[in-house]
Amino acid sequence: MPAASTHVRVSALPSVTGALRAVEALLLGSGQRTARRNAWTSVLEDRRRAKDRIEAQHVLEAASGRTSRAT
Repeated sequence: MPAASTHVRVSALPSVTGALRAVEALLLGSGQRTARRNAWTSVLEDRRRAKDRIEAQHVLEAASGRTSRAT
C-alpha cells in the first residue's frame, strides 16, 4: 500500500506590526492615528539628525587633529 501523505496547510500569521495597526484602528480615531504616526516620524527624524551631528563632530575633530572624547 502506498504511504499516506499528509498535507499541512499553513496560513500566514499576521505580522506584529499588522496586528498592532489593527488594534490601533479599533481603539483610536483616524486623527489620533495620524498624530501618533507623525510623532513617531518626528522621533525617528530627531534620532537621524543626532546621529548626523555626532558623525560631523567626529569628522571635524579628526580634521583638526583632535581625537573624539566619545570613543
